[in-house]
Amino acid sequence: MDFHELEAFLALSDTLHFARAADKVHLSPSALSRLIARLEDETGTALVTRDPRSVALTADGEHFRDFARESLHRKEDLALRLSSTDSRLRGIVRVYASVTACYSILPPFVAALSARHPELRLSVETGDPAGASAAVREGRAEIAVSAIPPGGFADLEAHSVRKTPLVLATSSTGAYGSLDLELAPSPGGAHLERRISGLPFILPRSGLARQRFDLWIKKNFDREDLERPLIAAETAGNEALLALARLGIGLGLVPQLVLDNTPFADGLTVYATGPDFGDYDIGLVCRRREDVPARSRALVDALSETIVATYT
Repeated sequence: MDFHELEAFLALSDTLHFARAADKVHLSPSALSRLIARLEDETGTALVTRDPRSVALTADGEHFRDFARESLHRKEDLALRLSSTDSRLRGIVRVYASVTACYSILPPFVAALSARHPELRLSVETGDPAGASAAVREGRAEIAVSAIPPGGFADLEAHSVRKTPLVLATSSTGAYGSLDLELAPSPGGAHLERRISGLPFILPRSGLARQRFDLWIKKNFDREDLERPLIAAETAGNEALLALARLGIGLGLVPQLVLDNTPFADGLTVYATGPDFGDYDIGLVCRRREDVPARSRALVDALSETIVATYT
């Protein structure tokens, strides 16, 4: 197998569509199909399953995808490292961040890293914030923008950058845009759980915000006199969550930071959630220095030093 074949396989694994993948790597669909068949012959296993309507990776195909991605990253990294013989840091820094983080958290860090180490090159993967720490653990990224749980991560180095509350957002003109939410207990007043009993919510599918919501539900709705909030929709990523909130189908649980940095905040009513949900601690995470190979420690040191210099 060669690097072009690995690139073609990754295109297919990303699109799960032979025609679109073939177009990305400048092949015909039939040529791509023959290429995948050659890889399966060489590896001795089925890498994809296909029928007239769908394509999916097998379990072995998922392992091969990880191998292909790592091989191509190492090829690019080696090419950059061989381009000069001095001791300056060079190579590829793989970054994982949500779209919101790319224009709210990352810019000062990227500017500082580029000034300190101009021969480093960034490869940015955008995705659901809930997948950030996993991207670092799995070796898909050297650094990621992630929500940091209380006490940090047991296996990752975390640098807090900003704290932001979790809030509820919905269309100002929708059915839930003028709720009388009372967020703190008061004599004779109703608690938040009574105000939102039975209302529909738009929630992240996973991650810290979802964990806090689920804990709050468990704590406050184990009673017969309260109707649990409904789950109108679940999303992977805050941008999709806000898009649904703007439709007015429910209350979207989202960090205030996302609303502060989105061009789509107009037309939304925002409600606070109160102390039960706590602040959403957002920061940069990377592997601990002692957990990376010796050849990578200079890069880990450079990333950590740049974070501290940028945000403190």
